[in-house]
Amino acid sequence: MKSLFAGAALSALLALPAFAQDEVTADTVLATVNGSDITVGHLIAMRSMLPEQYQQLPAEVLFDGMLEQLVQQQVLADVADDNMTAAMELSLANERRAILASMFLDEVAMAEITDEEIQAAYDEQFAQAEPVTEYNASHILVESEEAAQALIDELAEGADFAELAAEHSIGPSGPNGGALGWFTEGMMVPEFETAVLALEVNEVSPPVETQFGWHVVLLTDTREQEPPALEEVRGELLEGMRRARVDARVAELMDAAEIERPEIEVDPAVIADTDLISE
Repeated sequence: MKSLFAGAALSALLALPAFAQDEVTADTVLATVNGSDITVGHLIAMRSMLPEQYQQLPAEVLFDGMLEQLVQQQVLADVADDNMTAAMELSLANERRAILASMFLDEVAMAEITDEEIQAAYDEQFAQAEPVTEYNASHILVESEEAAQALIDELAEGADFAELAAEHSIGPSGPNGGALGWFTEGMMVPEFETAVLALEVNEVSPPVETQFGWHVVLLTDTREQEPPALEEVRGELLEGMRRARVDARVAELMDAAEIERPEIEVDPAVIADTDLISE
């Protein structure tokens, strides 16, 4: 649709008959090109397929441009139709198949989902969920166990953890006092997570080795993460329900379809052989 608003596409080149609003239907003819009618319905269908940013434009801006593009396409299509090649025929078949499949799936996905169905999906996923513990920790990352132990000794003597992290940590959180923020189980590498889970709040770990080096870990706080409210996850739930609905319908139709696959050997490289469809 990139040429929709370019050049002549914005010009009102056709003198259209004036219709009273109550006379216009999807079958109302706006132009006839070499015997092929272009109707209001064609414009409606064309607009529905525009990218979202174009659909936001006023109808009076779209109307003439879309009509002129359809007229031009019909002129060109008539010429192409008289010189149809095997490649063109196959491409048309593929496009028709893809468009029909896409429209069908859109219809399946966008069918109404009631508030009751959304509530049931929320209850299943979140209502009975146990609160999840979140941990807030800081760390100092150094290159050796000896360096980590030396820092632990300094902390035992009253040194400030954030200041030591800013001075000694080779990790990206060093300038921020080693603060890692809130996280839950499964978000950190196993060795680091094991160390955190063994700590009490405000307790410092012994040296912890991971693939990144040696860590001194401080657990600063914990809290319980409650399940999100329904409105917070409504969009996520809807997306998941629509996806599940589509997957189920596709599986149902695939199971019911009569599909035959001949047992023949085909070199996958054949898909690059355009000479086979060049007639």
